[in-house]
Amino acid sequence: MTLRRTAAALVIGTLLTVPSAATVAAASPAAPAALGIRLTEMPASEQDDPRARLYVIDHVAPGTTLTRQVEISNTGDQVLAVSLYAAAAAIHEGSFLGAPGRTADAVSSWTTVSPGRVDVPAGSVVAASISIAVPADAAPGEHYAVVWAETGGGGTAAGVSVVNRVGIRVYLSVGPGGSPEAAFSIDSMTAERDADGLPVVAARVHNTGGRALDLSGTLELSNGPASLSAGPFPAALGTTLAPGDTETVRFALDARLPSGPWDAVITLHSGEVEEIASATISFPVAGTSPAVSTTGPAGPARWPWLVLAVLVLIVVIVARRRGRPTDPRMTGRTPHSGRSTGADELRTR
Repeated sequence: MTLRRTAAALVIGTLLTVPSAATVAAASPAAPAALGIRLTEMPASEQDDPRARLYVIDHVAPGTTLTRQVEISNTGDQVLAVSLYAAAAAIHEGSFLGAPGRTADAVSSWTTVSPGRVDVPAGSVVAASISIAVPADAAPGEHYAVVWAETGGGGTAAGVSVVNRVGIRVYLSVGPGGSPEAAFSIDSMTAERDADGLPVVAARVHNTGGRALDLSGTLELSNGPASLSAGPFPAALGTTLAPGDTETVRFALDARLPSGPWDAVITLHSGEVEEIASATISFPVAGTSPAVSTTGPAGPARWPWLVLAVLVLIVVIVARRRGRPTDPRMTGRTPHSGRSTGADELRTR
């Protein structure tokens, strides 16, 4: 018997909406869903990183100027007056956060968006360019910002200003040589019950590399009570780790799951970087169980399949060798019919 749960994956795309302290979470006359912004190019050095299709991601030496082309879209039925600018951002407690308003930081002060203001007709797109001029004395390390497209500024009946904006994250690594390695480890798992009694698995993830990570992935359970299996369960989206940070990635599970024990396998990705970790867990009646250290991908949940694959490969190789016809050129003898020559007769006597 196998217990399965189908979960719709929420995909975080190019658009990043981060309301400032002054933003009102109410629909404006020019519906916020009408405004969009996306990258239309990526650097050759980041071709293997899927995140570079969504965000400005690059590693450059001090004194370098880089550019990106973007597209501003209006899917509504009214013209949108859009302001384009860069502002500060930071990674805090596992979240990438845009600062309120036009708060500046290092990267935003190096960034120019052209044009700075544009009218986007209904149902149309308009191109724009981002230029980041990194000064020669820029501090090494990874820096963050957001390039915003903003519309609104009108008022409500109560006199409250309404501003809508969407943006593209900027992850800019500065320093000599090649890009720092992106790497992370999954150090432990904890089985929990939330306030509603639903099972949750929390994985502690440590960014051991030199680039920020945007984590996504799945959890699979096997060898449960009565040989049950469950999953895959998606990770809660939105976990971002700065270099050196350790944060928790959580997986909300099916309420029907027995307490265990279970063999749990977590697979996490950030761009092209992947890590897999295994552990045996059991869910408590309430609260949180002790954290369990993880093993690598060949842990208790997967090693039987690796052994089976090796055995199948050996059987196939042996079967092919036994069924292969003998090639006379490999024996050193010349094929012929009829009576053997004298030389052959001497060798066979």
